[in-house]
Amino acid sequence: MALRINPLVKKTPLSGIRQMSNRLPAHPGAVNLTVGQPDFPPPDEVKEAARRAIGERATGYSMNAGLPELREAASAYYGKKYGFSYNPATETVITAGGSGSMDAVLRTILEPGDEAIIPVPIYAGYEPLIRLAGATPVYLDTRRTRFVPDAAALEKLITPRTKVVIFNNPSNPTGVAIPKAEMDRLAEVLAKYEVYILSDDIYSENTFDAAHQSFGSYPALRDRLFLIHGLSKSHSMTGWRIGVLFGPAAVMKHIVKIHAYNAICAPTPSQYAAIAAYTGSSEATDKMNRAYIQRRQFLMTALKEMNLPIVRPTGAFYAFPSIEEFPITSQDFAIRALEEEGVAVVHGSAFTMYGEGHIRISYAASMDQLEKGMERLGTFVRKLRGDTRTIVPDPPQL
Repeated sequence: MALRINPLVKKTPLSGIRQMSNRLPAHPGAVNLTVGQPDFPPPDEVKEAARRAIGERATGYSMNAGLPELREAASAYYGKKYGFSYNPATETVITAGGSGSMDAVLRTILEPGDEAIIPVPIYAGYEPLIRLAGATPVYLDTRRTRFVPDAAALEKLITPRTKVVIFNNPSNPTGVAIPKAEMDRLAEVLAKYEVYILSDDIYSENTFDAAHQSFGSYPALRDRLFLIHGLSKSHSMTGWRIGVLFGPAAVMKHIVKIHAYNAICAPTPSQYAAIAAYTGSSEATDKMNRAYIQRRQFLMTALKEMNLPIVRPTGAFYAFPSIEEFPITSQDFAIRALEEEGVAVVHGSAFTMYGEGHIRISYAASMDQLEKGMERLGTFVRKLRGDTRTIVPDPPQL
């Protein structure tokens, strides 16, 4: 008798982002604009705190929910910056990255037969977690509203089977943040229905054109709202695996069990480093954001020169231009751009089928890499159009 594995796992594809980045070793010298990996080092005080923790042998398990002093620091940081307060003892859990928070929440609240609404296109990691929990993703198409979730369209999708509505704000892959006026309308709709709200705000510190808007500022949603934060993007700590989850105490006591059986706790030296991040200076993150804004301007200019339509990204560090004019799939576009011109981007279909006709470009890469990448992408676009002219935008003035 042949042993079986979970058929849901067999149906789960590898992330399209990783499908593209995994091709890079076969193309030495290619420009990598695939992953959301900041090219900056973590702040000095963060690295020093980690070294100190290792030197003092603070490397064992922490409490499942995380070091109490880290939970206090994180709660105080977000309370001061965004105006919402969560009890560090009962409403705050430190997870192994924001992905760990997402997994723990969805496995706690979802049951077979439930529906989870997601605005699409959206980060590749959500849909598989929904399906693995036995639930069904329901798609809120944002393409006609310039990638901003529309409250009226959301309300039409809510049914008695809806268990949770998920947001990613600012959005990966589009880079679009939800404006306050539309968030007010979304909150008004959500307040009318008995559904959970899960907002992945991992890019909240990377919002460029206006102050970040959080669902945490709406008291009517508080008893069923989960907020995901962390340090991967804001402090260039992707591999340190620190996520911060805020939520109602009545559910968080169950979520911490899922987290405990999965990871026991987040890496302890990383937790001590995270305390330094939350209590230290904002100078390093401010410097990163200034660089991202300059890179965004360069990228927008380059894409305009290529005549690739794009909705202006207002946060995160991604651009999501349209390639609908070309008679090939976005995956074929991405593979050919890598193989023929040595520039790696992510196909839009990696972010559900609603991302088809687009590519995602990460401008977390250095300016040098962006300049090379845009030159190569421009060459590829002109090749597809049968145009051999060379058009390279000038770098921004610092």
